[in-house]
Amino acid sequence: MTDLDVLTLREAYDNQLRALAPDPLPTGVTVERDGPLIRILGLTDGGFLTYRDLGGLTGAALDELIARQVEVFRARGEPVEWKLHGHDVPADLPDRLRAAGFVPDERETVVIGLVAPLAATLPVVPEGVRLREVTARADLDRIVAMEEEVWNDSRGFLADGLEREIAADPQSLTVVVAEAGETVVSAGWVRYVPGTGFATLWGGSTLEAWRRRGVYRALVTYRARLAGQRDRTLLQVDASDDSRPILERMGLVPVTTTTPYIYTP
Repeated sequence: MTDLDVLTLREAYDNQLRALAPDPLPTGVTVERDGPLIRILGLTDGGFLTYRDLGGLTGAALDELIARQVEVFRARGEPVEWKLHGHDVPADLPDRLRAAGFVPDERETVVIGLVAPLAATLPVVPEGVRLREVTARADLDRIVAMEEEVWNDSRGFLADGLEREIAADPQSLTVVVAEAGETVVSAGWVRYVPGTGFATLWGGSTLEAWRRRGVYRALVTYRARLAGQRDRTLLQVDASDDSRPILERMGLVPVTTTTPYIYTP
């Protein structure tokens, strides 16, 4: 692939990323299939529902599929996220999810770009900041403290989830912190999706005093270089409204949107 044709990128995203389950599975995580859905249970922050497409389900049959997920997670007493995309069909799927008790969270934009040009760029951090790869629980807890300061809510599940992923397959992701002295000012991780050409970027929250100083951009570049070292060709991010303009300036292009629909028993 030598250009950034949106339809081609979206097709690659749909085919290679959307219907994947963790492999290997972290301890305590299980995967079930229900028709076109992949149902992931036992994650640290609840369940997760994904699919390549819904196989043409509409009307009562689709309502029944949704209702089965509600029953599963009601019985488990845990929340679940249905990851809805802007190009999903049928068009009334959001209405049907809401009718079943799912609540939409903040919409993000799926952006994709080529790894090679980003990997050819050196990350530039502000004076006094360094980037460091981490695996220790103490560092993961420091990331949680930073995230909780940024978002003003509990993020303990994040350290638990990353620790379980690292234990299951330490080669499947890299966690990177941006530090100023002893303070974690930002952090992000990159997953190298097995069997695909993709690396996916996550995290990126940054303390307010360190925003607009190039920290996030440096983290993206650093992780793109890691992806290039592992022969990944495409970089994908679920981008917030804050990060999307930065990523677009770095060469990534929007291909669709994604909205978490959350059911909480």
